[in-house]
Amino acid sequence: MCDAGGYQALRGRSAGQLNGRPWAAALEESSYEYGSTKYLLLCGLGGMLSCGLTHTAIVPLDLVKCRMQVDPSKYKGILSGFGVTLRDDGLRGLARGWAPTFLGYSMQGLFKFGLYEVFKIRYAELLGQEKAYEWRTGLYLAASASAEFFADVALAPMEAVKVRMQTQQGYARTLRAAAPKMYGEEGLWAFYKGVAPLWMRQIPYTMMKFACFERTVEALYKYVVPKPQSHCTKSEQLAVTFVAGYIAGVFCAVVSHPADSVVSVLNKEKGSTAFDVLQRLGFKGVWKGLFARIIMIGTLTALQWFIYDSVKVYFKLPRPPVPQAPKSRK
Repeated sequence: MCDAGGYQALRGRSAGQLNGRPWAAALEESSYEYGSTKYLLLCGLGGMLSCGLTHTAIVPLDLVKCRMQVDPSKYKGILSGFGVTLRDDGLRGLARGWAPTFLGYSMQGLFKFGLYEVFKIRYAELLGQEKAYEWRTGLYLAASASAEFFADVALAPMEAVKVRMQTQQGYARTLRAAAPKMYGEEGLWAFYKGVAPLWMRQIPYTMMKFACFERTVEALYKYVVPKPQSHCTKSEQLAVTFVAGYIAGVFCAVVSHPADSVVSVLNKEKGSTAFDVLQRLGFKGVWKGLFARIIMIGTLTALQWFIYDSVKVYFKLPRPPVPQAPKSRK
């Protein structure tokens, strides 16, 4: 959990600027300097674990959601979708696509969280302390959008394989079978034709995920938690992280769902374009499966932030306080 207001305080640590800071003791326990290469690599590791593990854990729900999007006449709801899948494919069918999910979203998490920290630090340096605080929401939005741009390029190949396996009956049961088959049919384009729709889905999702999370954490400590963040235990801070992550996840699901529907249909079919799919689905069609996605993404986002912050706690990485107005503004 990091923010623009806490950035300058952490950067000042090595310069002896901790005097009078309520979080000074906590920062001195940190094993790595904020913004160092090791710090950023461990943030990337936290992102790999948070995204890879959580997305893999909800593969059954994701599979049913994708099938509701591409074949709504057969998969009419969450419960009926699970029933149809169990009847057609058995219990093992619910785990179809777990391998590309784990690999793809682990790589996405590495870039998403790791580069978010990089861009946030660099953009804060460019803005300066006062503007970084004043424009902190814009800073979160810009840093997360920049990070997700690269994260989606890393995700696209495995996302294409996953959707093809899950939505095209009888196509392939394993990653080893699906990837060569897709390459033989469409070449390299098969793995990257969904990048633009992924950007449409994931960049708004990630901007909401990070900005909403950061500001929700700030609001929870200001209006809900009965004591300052510096007086909260690590467990209490992780609980705040989980709640803020779930709230952010609900908003993420809504803003990214139309593009998610387009991606699911596009990766199922050969030769289609995102515009063709969007025209065919129409306004009502792009919202199919929204309730399943809200449940999935809300839980997913909360767990991702919880795992990511837990990794920071485990490695004793610096965790900045909620934003505070710089002295010049006070």
